[in-house]
Amino acid sequence: MRGTLADVPTVQRAVLHALELAREDLTRWCGTLTDQELNATPFGIAPVAFQLRHIARSLDRLLTYAEGKQLSAEQLSTLRAESDPGATRGELFAELGSALDCAATRVRALDPLHLEQMRLVGRKQSPTTLGGLLVHIADHTQRHVGEVIISVKILVAQIRP
Repeated sequence: MRGTLADVPTVQRAVLHALELAREDLTRWCGTLTDQELNATPFGIAPVAFQLRHIARSLDRLLTYAEGKQLSAEQLSTLRAESDPGATRGELFAELGSALDCAATRVRALDPLHLEQMRLVGRKQSPTTLGGLLVHIADHTQRHVGEVIISVKILVAQIRP
C-alpha cells in the first residue's frame, strides 16, 4: 500500500515493499545498539545479531529455491554459522544491506508468468510454487523483523532502565 514501484508486477512489488519496510524498521530499532548489545542474550533470547544474520542469509537461501536451484556448500556453511557470536555492528549491517539489495534485484528478475511453477525446498524437497516462495520471503522477513523489535525492547529495558 506504499503506492510505489508501479512498474513491478504485483507479487514482486509486495515482496519488495516488505523488504523496504524491513530495512527501515531494522535501521530504526537497531540504530543505537552497540556491538555488545547486538550480541547480548537477555533472558536467553536469541541475540539481535543472530536475527539480522538470519534475515540476510535466509533471503539468499529462499531466493535460491525460488530460482529453481538447490543450496551450495557455501550457503550451507553460512547457515551453520548464523549463531556464531561476536559479530560487529559494521559487519552485520553491511551483510544485511547487501543481502536486501541483492534480494531486491533477484526478486525483480523472477518471471511473474511462472508464479505457479513448482519449486522444491530444503533437504526434504518440500513442494511449493514460485509464488508461494515469494509470499514466504516477505512473511519470513517480516516475522524476524518483529522478533528483532521485541528483542530490542527487552534488551533496552534490561540494559538501559
